[in-house]
Amino acid sequence: MYRGKSSDETLIEMNRTAWSGGEENNGFHANSDKETLQLENAESMLSVVSECSSAVSVCSSHSSVNVCEQCERENTEPQQHLTSFKGIWRKRALFLKYRSRVDKQQQSKDSVYFRDGVRRIDFVLSYIDDKDGEKKQDRRKVFEANLVAAGLELETEDKSESEDGKTYFLKIHVPWEVLATYADVLKIKVPFKTNDIPDKKDVPMSWLCTPYRLPEHVMQPEPDYFTATFDKSKIDFFLIEDKETFFPPSTRNRIVYYILSRCQYSKEDKDKKGIKRLLNNGTYIAAFPLHDSRYWTRSRDANCDSERYALYKYWARFSRFYKEQPLNLIRKYYGEKIGIYFAWLGFYTEMLSYAAVVGLLCFIYGVASFDENIWSKEICNETIGGQIVMCPLCDKKCGYWKLNTTCSSSWQSYLFDNTATVFFAIFMGIWVTLFLEFWKRRQARLEYEWDLVDMEEEQQQLQLRPEYEIKCTHRRRNRVTQMCLIIASIIGVIAYRLAVFAAFASIMKDSPTNKLDVVGSLITPQFATSVTASCINFVIIMVLNFLYERVAIKITDMEVPKTHVEYENKLTVKMFLFQFVNYYSSCFYVAFFKGKFVGYPGDYAYMFGKWRNEECEPGGCLIELTTQLVIVMVGKQVWGNIQEALVPWLCNWWVSRNARNHPESLYSRWEQDHDLQTFGQLGLFYEYLEMVIQFGFITLFVASFPLAPLLALMNNILEVRVDAWKFTTQFRRPVAAKAHSIGAWDEILNMIAVFSVVTNAFIVSFTSDMIPRLVYKYAYYQGAEGSMEGYINSSLAVFNITDFKPENRPDDSENPDWFFSSNITTCRYRDYRNPPGHEKPYIHSMQFWHILAAKLAFIIIMEHVVFVVKFFVAWLIPDVPSDVKARIKRERYLIQEYLHNYELEKLKIQLSQNGPNIEQCTCPTTAATPVKLEVLSDCLT
Repeated sequence: MYRGKSSDETLIEMNRTAWSGGEENNGFHANSDKETLQLENAESMLSVVSECSSAVSVCSSHSSVNVCEQCERENTEPQQHLTSFKGIWRKRALFLKYRSRVDKQQQSKDSVYFRDGVRRIDFVLSYIDDKDGEKKQDRRKVFEANLVAAGLELETEDKSESEDGKTYFLKIHVPWEVLATYADVLKIKVPFKTNDIPDKKDVPMSWLCTPYRLPEHVMQPEPDYFTATFDKSKIDFFLIEDKETFFPPSTRNRIVYYILSRCQYSKEDKDKKGIKRLLNNGTYIAAFPLHDSRYWTRSRDANCDSERYALYKYWARFSRFYKEQPLNLIRKYYGEKIGIYFAWLGFYTEMLSYAAVVGLLCFIYGVASFDENIWSKEICNETIGGQIVMCPLCDKKCGYWKLNTTCSSSWQSYLFDNTATVFFAIFMGIWVTLFLEFWKRRQARLEYEWDLVDMEEEQQQLQLRPEYEIKCTHRRRNRVTQMCLIIASIIGVIAYRLAVFAAFASIMKDSPTNKLDVVGSLITPQFATSVTASCINFVIIMVLNFLYERVAIKITDMEVPKTHVEYENKLTVKMFLFQFVNYYSSCFYVAFFKGKFVGYPGDYAYMFGKWRNEECEPGGCLIELTTQLVIVMVGKQVWGNIQEALVPWLCNWWVSRNARNHPESLYSRWEQDHDLQTFGQLGLFYEYLEMVIQFGFITLFVASFPLAPLLALMNNILEVRVDAWKFTTQFRRPVAAKAHSIGAWDEILNMIAVFSVVTNAFIVSFTSDMIPRLVYKYAYYQGAEGSMEGYINSSLAVFNITDFKPENRPDDSENPDWFFSSNITTCRYRDYRNPPGHEKPYIHSMQFWHILAAKLAFIIIMEHVVFVVKFFVAWLIPDVPSDVKARIKRERYLIQEYLHNYELEKLKIQLSQNGPNIEQCTCPTTAATPVKLEVLSDCLT
């Protein structure tokens, strides 16, 4: 894409058509030669250009080694030319140098092949020679010699050929013999027979899905085969048409990386091995497989598949957000591990659509039944809520206030705290079970289609991490102390809420914000405290994330897990536990602790004996939980998308700012990929973590905010395409890796699913006012039919202001003017206690115990109902579809049958060749000497 040229353009770039007759492959970049001079006189330059352009075309038509007479004369008489044209000869000489180099290069540099155009580049290493690089040079020498001993073929691009003039590129090709050897070692499955099982009949009304489908050649980039584990001794058993294309590039780069990870780079110390350590100590600066083309156009090399271009065209563009994902092409290009992530993300997004619709309907119900909110009407009524004087919410700095000041928050709370809340909480408990069960079926189908059914766990276990050989000599940290920082931050935010609330209450005692248009009536001390505390908590969460990531990785590294699978599982559990506390702690505080342990006006409870515990508004704490959830969840999603999309784009833009306009002839495929961002080993881990944290928000606290699934759905529709765009355009091609499931995340999702039933039951019971309202309506209402009239008065206890302790009584300066103009002897507070003058004043009333019993009964009933339905649904839906089971059995049977027939045919041929006199047969020696490879594998030890 054209982004403009820098001020120090070279002669060729300023008039490329004049120099080369419009040929794109004749340009070179501005930084190729630091001594290139600016043109001081444009007119003289143009005359020289017109004079020399014909000569250049003549030069290019002859041998690339020879130059035209005029150019040769100018190069041999530099002083005269400098005097006449002020240094223009140097520009022309530089042009001829690069033109000659381009003409020598028969193979396009956008190609993914060696210079011979035959051998594929399976991997690239890059390095820079520095002043103190003797040790690095020795390591590279030993390392590359061992790579050659392992059978790999190498080709080096000199730094003079690179875009920056200082980077060497080592291209690696893995020949057939090595591929076959390691395919046998790694038990890679390959095709041996075309799949002859007929597909299922078309689904009825499938034509409705036509707008969402992609072309068949994109969805199914290769035919369907029966596959078997590769055996080098049975080459002719498998469907090998072309050895160069038999193994796809993803398999080839996985094999190369396997060798690189186990190759030694020291003659003295056998423990010193692996490309990771060489990257860490600066011996090499990058190691990556190549993309097969530029993402915005097809490769000019007919041998390149240009799958990257197809992925960008049909998958990575946001305009395709409504289309299905080409999972088979993703798997073919990036490997099964990345493919299964996008399969899970797409399925999760699809299932979110159902939860989003139901949540939206529940919200619409709250809006439609707005007028039935009798208790909010009583709060806002001047004769009811306007006459109820409430007790101060903090000591000294908080004065008495009237109930009708919470009118707005009461109406807002009703939107999410209504009868539909109970239904939605139960629905989400069932939804999460359906999601997990249907994902198991989807995953089982992918395992079969992607040849992962018999993925040998034992084989994975034998593939040891190279780091495992380096024993841990450091002392492990106490994991408990790592959690102290999280707990301290939580306490800090709570202390902020308690301290700042008094300040807001004092500042806003005369309601100065009421003068503001639209939002003035909505701003209360409680609202201001809640919003600011939530924002501060979100900032703390983002800051602590960086620390916890490094702590979790450091702890896992210290444990030195034996295999890659074990390493990822251990890291996953640690990281999730850190993030679970980090993200959800504030929501747990508001949902289950705020307003529950406050005492009463005559005997308040204090944190650390200093700060009085927070109370909930008369409208309840649910609206504050909703505020907290929205700020943290939405803030995380917005920040995540900025971090994932904008940061890599800016980094790539900065790195390639000087080279992005260069033609492919000089800006090679490996240089283009080298300028992209590295997709680290834990890159996919962070993608999963982001989505699982979101999954926790929409399940653990969804009873407080039915619109949470809708927000998650909108984010995930964008997330799929952002991730696709990022993988396709901004990152180097990751090393392909196998995975038959989402790993430890599956167990974490199941844990969240079970825990969410408990949390939502407690939210409905203790955070929402649903149960107290129902108890009042059916047990305490004095009228003939159940109604909510009088509920507010019933839910507020009475306190005699003369019973205030001196440290609790508000300062006179903090009380509003209306308090002194009337004879007020009592105030109200949110609780169910006996009034003053009762034989047991300020003790919990019978209504309190009735409500508590109803809350506990609801929790038990809801949990049992949801869990019974969950287990029934899980039992009813098999994890593996019946047609997949049948296909697996069929394939296993065919493998045994074909292997048996294969061995039988080989035996018959051998007997027929040997004839009747087998004992006298002598096998002729082969003329060719067998290739002896040094196989680097933990599987063979």
